[in-house]
Parts: sequence; structure tokens; C-alpha cells
Amino acid sequence: MWVVAIRSSRARNTIRRHERFKLEQDFADLASARNRLQDCGEDLPWYRAIGPGLVTGAADDDPSGIGTYSANGALFGYVLLWLVPLCIPMMIAVQEMCGRMAAVTGDGLAAVIKQHYPRWLLYSCVSLLVFANVFNVYADLNVMAASTNMLFGFPIWVGLIFFTVVLAVAQILIPYRSYARVLKWLCLSLLGYVVVVFMPGVKIDWKDVGLGLALPHLDLKPVTVLALVAFLGTTISPYLFFWQAAQTMEEEIVERTADEPGYRTSAVTNQEIRNIRADTVTGMVASQLVALFIVVAAAGTLHASGNLNINSAQDAAKALQPLGPGAYWIFTLCMIGTGLLAIPTLAGSAAYAVAETCGWRHGLYRRFCRARGFYLTVSAVIVVGCALNFVGAISPIKALVYSAALNGIVAPPLVVVLLLICNNKKIMGNRTNGSWSNFFSWLTVAIMGPAAAYLIYAMVKGLA
Repeated sequence: MWVVAIRSSRARNTIRRHERFKLEQDFADLASARNRLQDCGEDLPWYRAIGPGLVTGAADDDPSGIGTYSANGALFGYVLLWLVPLCIPMMIAVQEMCGRMAAVTGDGLAAVIKQHYPRWLLYSCVSLLVFANVFNVYADLNVMAASTNMLFGFPIWVGLIFFTVVLAVAQILIPYRSYARVLKWLCLSLLGYVVVVFMPGVKIDWKDVGLGLALPHLDLKPVTVLALVAFLGTTISPYLFFWQAAQTMEEEIVERTADEPGYRTSAVTNQEIRNIRADTVTGMVASQLVALFIVVAAAGTLHASGNLNINSAQDAAKALQPLGPGAYWIFTLCMIGTGLLAIPTLAGSAAYAVAETCGWRHGLYRRFCRARGFYLTVSAVIVVGCALNFVGAISPIKALVYSAALNGIVAPPLVVVLLLICNNKKIMGNRTNGSWSNFFSWLTVAIMGPAAAYLIYAMVKGLA
């Protein structure tokens, strides 16, 4: 009996040591995360205190966005500009729901669906997200490699492998906050589109711009519906739903308002909700201002000169030609900067969803050894996206537009799920949606849903 007692005591001591080690590791992860958060604190200059909402907005103007907006401006001129003011309140409503849900529950979107809804809904949402994200990574890597090929003449496959390795390694070794803080400077190259619009040699018909912004115009030609769905899909993208929720959840852990995902230490405050809304509005408005100038620049240069169809990186870069010999450099910086910022959010949002579904440890504040499944999923999404380019590549700009259209098809059912969650008092308590959130979110579904359904019908019939 005493032998059994000794063995039992040793086993208990081993378990206690293991649990103590796990707690020490978790505290180390949190301490590291808090140190990284201090780098973004109020004592630093304003340009280093930019919030996650603005970073999310910048990630929304990814290569897929640049390609889609450029293609729309080149083909339709100013006709579809009315989508810009329409999208601003819709994307604010949707992204604010994601942040508010995470702030109230302390969980990511997939975790909330897992806890409160049937498994078939969870698996459907996560599958749609992962499929769309992998294809989006494929398209973004495609155009990033094509842009470097345009400047340096490197084979496309060299660029693909280079960016894949850099992104996969950086996501594991470099804290995303530090990573994003550097990349936002590369994203300033997007201001090239703003400069182009006001260049003396570029003839912008501001009256037509005003009419395009104010008067909705749409026909049922498949090419127009494809452009509409792609524009909406690259603006209101499913991966940003999961990303916004995940980043809000991590903020809570780092700021000690939650011990770990799903376990808040106190109820969400009015100030937290106001901060989320202000940050979201800032990011989404900034994102759509960039979109507006990309469309106007493409319309005033490419469309005005008769270059209606763009298929290559060189074609898209011509929108910046009024800037002179540096136009291709600026375009390449736009594609690389936004791609390096967006692909981690694409892969990261998929990894959050998969990890929450499987019950794995997750979070960019954790080290690789503490969240292997999460980080391996991040790497897998990037690697598979790269591999698809070797299976069959299409023209870079078409790939970007098609990936945006795929996001436009996937987004409506996910917005419906968000609405169900954010109007459920059992989940949200007294933080359920207000009338404006419901109005603009249901408007998003009412516009994107039928457009996506018609596009699928046209594709099945071979019309698009």
C-alpha cells in the first residue's frame, strides 16, 4: 500500500509541476504581450499609436482591393463611384458588430458560434472563410510576384517562394503589432493615387465624379454584376470579421480585462464600446477614401485614354504613369506593402477560426511553442495559397477581381450570422444592436445577397 501511496504522491507532484509550468508560460506570454502593447501607448508619438481599426482598414485596401478598384475605374469610369458612400456605413456597422461582440463575450467569432449555435453552422462558416482566404492569398501572392517581376525581371516563381517564406517566418517570429507598425509606412505609397488625381496633366471631370457618387447606376449585365459583387466583396470582406473580433479579444487579454479567451474579468464598459466605434469609423472611412481615389485615378487615366481592360500588373500600374518614371516603383510598393499587411490577416483570421473550432490555444500574443496548431494553420494557409499558383495561374488582375467576388459571395451569410449573434440577449446582454446597426447590416445582406445569387446564376449559365 505504501508503494502505491508514494507513486500516487509522485504523480500528483508531477501534475502540479506541469500545471505550474503551464501557468508560468501563460504569464510569460501575457507579460510579453503587455510589453508589446506599451509600444503603442499614449506616451509615444501619434503615428505609433494608430489603433487596430486603422490597421484593419489598411488591410482592407489589399492587393485584391487595389486591383478591383482599378479594374472598376478603368472599365466603368465614374459610374460605380456611388458604391463608396454606400459601403462606408455598411462596413462600419458590420465591423463594429464584430468588435462589440468580442468585447462583450471575450471570444472570437468562431468560438461564439461554437458555444451558441449548431455545429453545422460553425463548420459551414469556418469552411467558407478558409476557402475564401486561401484563394485570396493565392491572388495576392500572384500579383506581388508579378509586380516584382515587372521591376526586376525575376521569374514569378522566385517571387512567390520568397514572399511565402518571408510571410510564414515573420508571422511566427515577429509580433504582428511591430510588424504592422513598420508596414503602415509602405502603405503610404497608396497616397500616390491621391497625388495622381490632382496632377495637372490628368483631366478629372469633377462633375461626373459628383454624379457618380450621388446617382446609383446599375444594369444586369453579368460583367457589371461581377464588378458590383467584387467591389462589395473586397470592401466588406469575411476575413476582416474574424480578424476584428480576434484582435479585440487579444486587446482584452493584454489589458487585463480578460484572463484568457472567453473569460472577462469585468463587464464591458461604455468607454470600451465608444473606443471600438471610434476606431472602427476611423479605419473604415480611411479605407474608403483610398478606394475613392484609386477608382478616380484609374478612371481619369486608363478609362479616359481608352484602356478599359487591365489584365497585368503593368496595365494596372499605368494609372500612376502621370507620376513619371517612378510609377512602376510606387505601384509595386503599393502591392507589396498592402500584401505584406493583408496576407497575415487573411492567414491569421483563418487560423483563429480553425483554432477556436478545434479548441486549440491561439493568439498572436502567444509564442509558437505555446500555440503550435494556431501558427501552423497560419503557415498552411500561406503555403497552400502559394502552391495554387503552381497548379494554374490566371492573369494577376483577374485573380484579384475573382477573389474579391468570392468574398462578396461568402460575406452575406456570415453577416446574417453576425446579426443573429448581436441581437441575441443571451449572448450580448444589454449590448445588442441598435436600430442603425440593424438597418445598415440588413441593408448589406439585402444588396450583397441578391447580387451574389445572380452572379452565381450567371456563372452557372456561362454568362460570366
